[in-house]
Amino acid sequence: MSEAGAPARGWRAALAVYAHPRVAAMALLGFSAGLPLLLVGGTFSAWLSDLGVTRTAIGFLSWVGLAHSFKVFWAPLVDRLPVPLLTRWLGRRRAWMLTAQIAIAGALLGMSLTDPADALGLVALWAVLAAFGSASQDIAIDAYRIEAVGDDLQGAMAATYVFGYRVALLAAGAGALHLASVGSWSLAYGGMAVLMLVGIVCTLVIREPDTPRGSDSAHIEARVVAFLERTRHTGWWRDLQAWFIGAVVCPFADFFARYRWHALMLLLLVGSFRISDIFMGVMANPFYLDLGFSKGEIANIAAAFGLAMTLSGAALGGLLVARFGIPRLLLLTALLAPITNLVFVWLAGLGPERYGLVAAIVADNLSGGMAIAVFIAFLSSLTSSGYTATQYALFSSLMTLPGQFLGGFSGALVDGIGYAGMFLCSAGLGVPAVLLAAWYWRFAVQRRVGTTDFRAADVTD
Repeated sequence: MSEAGAPARGWRAALAVYAHPRVAAMALLGFSAGLPLLLVGGTFSAWLSDLGVTRTAIGFLSWVGLAHSFKVFWAPLVDRLPVPLLTRWLGRRRAWMLTAQIAIAGALLGMSLTDPADALGLVALWAVLAAFGSASQDIAIDAYRIEAVGDDLQGAMAATYVFGYRVALLAAGAGALHLASVGSWSLAYGGMAVLMLVGIVCTLVIREPDTPRGSDSAHIEARVVAFLERTRHTGWWRDLQAWFIGAVVCPFADFFARYRWHALMLLLLVGSFRISDIFMGVMANPFYLDLGFSKGEIANIAAAFGLAMTLSGAALGGLLVARFGIPRLLLLTALLAPITNLVFVWLAGLGPERYGLVAAIVADNLSGGMAIAVFIAFLSSLTSSGYTATQYALFSSLMTLPGQFLGGFSGALVDGIGYAGMFLCSAGLGVPAVLLAAWYWRFAVQRRVGTTDFRAADVTD
């Protein structure tokens, strides 16, 4: 039984979630979100390298991708500031989505019309605009995804988003490279700019979600108003204080007010859940090569077949969330991460046997796809309707930062104890997430029984 007293979904009803119009639309928005990523990353580096740009310059230009790591700093602007004219016409979320999509398309078109050999600085400026537009689009799409449907559909929304995102990575990676090989890099980037119409048209067609501000956020902001009324400041300084507190301070105050000391445990869970996968992933391709697999085998099995397994896992994760709820699936996928890392320990001892690589890719990518869909649904359930964009940007940044930091030491670990030892360590890094996911399941059940302010209301017995 769910918190609301409704019975758990049957399998037919769980499958039907993928027919929901907003769930289907998330595939198109996911495509729009994924398209710019490689165009200012790996594909951009390939273009510059092909033109003979120095490795030093290419390395520095890779920093444009840091916009995604620091998006939490301007998420309050996306959350609270209206876009002139567009917000009144489209609504808060769609206005920012369309603005970001137009900026990305314009920047990609600008890159296609500029020769890096003659104007590298201008190309860099276009890339920076594309990166900031991409990060801003992510903020707005994440907020829309959370607000558009209830918690029971968040797993399916995440699954279709991942599907569109991964297809876009193929288009911006292999697709752009093929266009460049048969035509030119200008054609490749011009074609990618045209593909941004997928997101633009989808944004114009979908409806703005109706999300009334919750009572908790209204209570917090009422206290802010009362505080400002007691201060001696007036005019623009008081208005600036009011905006800063409402847009930046209140989202964090709201989260801690709703969860109190449990908020720290939840943040630990957010930060630790993907450490094992991210840490292991840094050395995955070097491991395959050092083990003796050819580049063709890696491309066909680890990349192409692995993508199919990731998409299958994401679809399965969305289905299971709709059927069983978030807490059970969060614990299951937390357990699968270290278990699948142990498959790589077996592969390290087995050697370059193709069936071993297939088994490892099936285990890792299928469970990884499930984990992505479930974890996005979990993060979505933690946000408040009053501060969706800011809070989700915080969670998504925290989700990747620890793993990316620790992943920098994975190469040194391989040099010291070998690949098998590194994979054992990566499995060990997943243990805290398992314990915290078990705590979360118990916490969710207790909140279901004792209160009604917990948004992850799809817990089932």
